[in-house]
Amino acid sequence: MLQIDSYIDIAKSAALLAGAYIKDQQNKDLEILLNEGRDIKLKVDVDAEKIIKEHLIAESSFPILAEESGASNKINEYYWVVDPLDGTSNFLRNIPISCVSIALMKDIEPILGVIFDFNNDDLYFGHHKSKAYLNDSKLSVSSTALKGDATLVTGIPAKKNYSDEEFKNMISDFQSWKKIRMIGSAAMASVYVASGKADAYSENGIFLWDVAAGAAIVKAAGGQVSLKNLTPDYRVDATFTNKNF
Repeated sequence: MLQIDSYIDIAKSAALLAGAYIKDQQNKDLEILLNEGRDIKLKVDVDAEKIIKEHLIAESSFPILAEESGASNKINEYYWVVDPLDGTSNFLRNIPISCVSIALMKDIEPILGVIFDFNNDDLYFGHHKSKAYLNDSKLSVSSTALKGDATLVTGIPAKKNYSDEEFKNMISDFQSWKKIRMIGSAAMASVYVASGKADAYSENGIFLWDVAAGAAIVKAAGGQVSLKNLTPDYRVDATFTNKNF
């Protein structure tokens, strides 16, 4: 039987280690490894991922799917999904909305998630047999029931081309919500839904490592989660709500 509490402790430790390292780099010259189109990669992304992977490998036997290095081994029933720094562009520009994100998956279902908002020293976590927490406090999704009263957090995935039809559909959907927010971090958007700060998060073609941990936390907070249309390069269509949308 999977010892879920021990694995969430492993993920929390890894996230805290990586977050401390990233925070230490904030006021230093950041080395940019890639800056093409809408994609940015920093050396701190790679270094933080190495910290996380070394900890997960030392403490568990599951394969790891990570943003920077891909799959460490053949992906089995259970595997870790790691985003060492979600919100890299925000981090580079000193916008304090970024985090470390670690999930444990069973096939396509996120069963535990840990997100460390190192900018505010806030640790979000939850799993499929627990409530969701922010540090020592339980989290719960909002009770907002009408789109006209609700806030949707979303984003535009980093792909090169978008059709006019895609933007037309996006704008049509936006008009039905009271407020739209684009914050540059899918993981942080997820925990905003889990904590009731927003009412829904939706984004198509987002990478699994951006949303896996958040999905587990939203579900543990009483929300509803949908991850569909997984592609070979690990993109999914993600929708997280307070169950009313």
